[in-house]
Amino acid sequence: MKSLPFLDLFIVIAYLAGMVGVGIYFSRKNTTADQFTKASGKIPGWAIGISIYATFLSSNTFLGVPGKAFGSNWNSFVFSLSMPLAAWVATKFFIPFYRSTGAVSAYTHLEHRFGAWARTYAVACFLLTQLARMGSIFFGIALSLQALTGYDMSTIMVVVGVCIVLYTVMGGMEAVIWTEVVQGVIKTVGALVILYLVVDGMEGGLSKIMTVGNAEGKFSLGSFAPDFTQSSFWVVLLYGFFMNLNNFGMDQNYVQRYHTTTSVKEAAGSVWLCVYLYLPVSLIFFFLGSCLYAYYQSEPALLETIKMQVAAERLPGGTQAAISNLAATLTPGDYGDKVMPHFMVNKVPVGLLGLIIAAIMSAAMSTISSGMNASATVFSIDIYQKYIKSDLTSKESLRLLYIATTVFGLLGMITGIAMIGVKSVLDVWWMLSGIFAGGMLGLFLLGIISRQTKNAEALTATLIGIAVIIWMTFSNQLPDEYAFLRNPLHQNMIMVVGTLTIFLIGLLLTKLRKPTSIEKEMVLDN
Repeated sequence: MKSLPFLDLFIVIAYLAGMVGVGIYFSRKNTTADQFTKASGKIPGWAIGISIYATFLSSNTFLGVPGKAFGSNWNSFVFSLSMPLAAWVATKFFIPFYRSTGAVSAYTHLEHRFGAWARTYAVACFLLTQLARMGSIFFGIALSLQALTGYDMSTIMVVVGVCIVLYTVMGGMEAVIWTEVVQGVIKTVGALVILYLVVDGMEGGLSKIMTVGNAEGKFSLGSFAPDFTQSSFWVVLLYGFFMNLNNFGMDQNYVQRYHTTTSVKEAAGSVWLCVYLYLPVSLIFFFLGSCLYAYYQSEPALLETIKMQVAAERLPGGTQAAISNLAATLTPGDYGDKVMPHFMVNKVPVGLLGLIIAAIMSAAMSTISSGMNASATVFSIDIYQKYIKSDLTSKESLRLLYIATTVFGLLGMITGIAMIGVKSVLDVWWMLSGIFAGGMLGLFLLGIISRQTKNAEALTATLIGIAVIIWMTFSNQLPDEYAFLRNPLHQNMIMVVGTLTIFLIGLLLTKLRKPTSIEKEMVLDN
């Protein structure tokens, strides 16, 4: 980081060393697989709540949300508004269920209900979702740090990735949780500092920002018309509800944390603490994007510099005239992710810049470390011990977790490198998560709610749901003569439609199947 002032460089290095130090400290406790995955169930609920909040507040939020608000409006904030309802469902039904089963894996229950295929399918979807999430977060942090340091994005991902792997592998779940508590505080302070600097540096201050934002529709939550072909209020609300239900209800990252608390009440309280923290803080990030929009509208020379930079990246080796022509055609949505890094480079004073870089790094590290730990746990329990070797000794289980955690960290890093050049990190994450999570959530809801659904109905419904998800995802690539076969709905509806397809078709097939004599007796008894 040679382009950074010494003080900022010192802060960043001290932060990285501190995170690795936490891993070394907690490594002394990791003598069993149970300690590595569940911290022996002794973490207080408030720490879990901040940990979950820190996982939500990833670099996708730190960079992608202001970029999205800069390029459009507050439509994506509706995702946050859906959180309370999803949290209520999760705390009412899912958390008591997980705590009663005692299974650290969220997907063991699916095998009990529908057979090994259901568990394997859910595990595959989860691991793909985690790779997409970790990759998008690696990409987001590299995008920002490249502007601050001048280093290649791939190099940044490797350096940060090695630090994350070190403290996650050494410290296990307890290190992940306590570092996330610190990171949650750091990233919140960092956001408030940037917001203050933008407002303070804006001629006309807050009133001017509000005037520009209102005139340009920057505070809009989207169209309230019942239109599901664009990103309307209702599309994001539905997507947010199902995605947050997936997060709180069956994502291994969160389910694993429920087992680290001392009681059901503590686990439920941690979810609500996350909601209470994330709602207002996510609003701050959206407001920050609107403030940046107003700021750069008043600084056309700076805005032109960003547009030329983006155009040059899209036309490597292009002539100055070609780059200028492309820059003139760019819209705010094309360069929204570049704005906050540019502001930080040019407007954040020495000392504070190091703090904000640490905040951005913490935003990435908390989510990636959680994903690594959860992915390793799922691989160990649901794949290796299920299909390869079930009778692992305590030492072998711990060694397997170490290796799997490292591998998934490296795979996430590679996924991030593969994403270099995408237009919007937030859009990519939403699309990939919707594809992988939709079928998984539909199958899980079917298993929890419909007690009479059996293996055949669940498998048929899942296959139909997968077909629908594939069609909705890739039908827009059909040639024009087959345009009538294209998916007319917005891509965020993939998650919604995929989930409902599996769940509703499963219910329908269950109703159509003639009940067995045992099921008839159960109905009569009730």
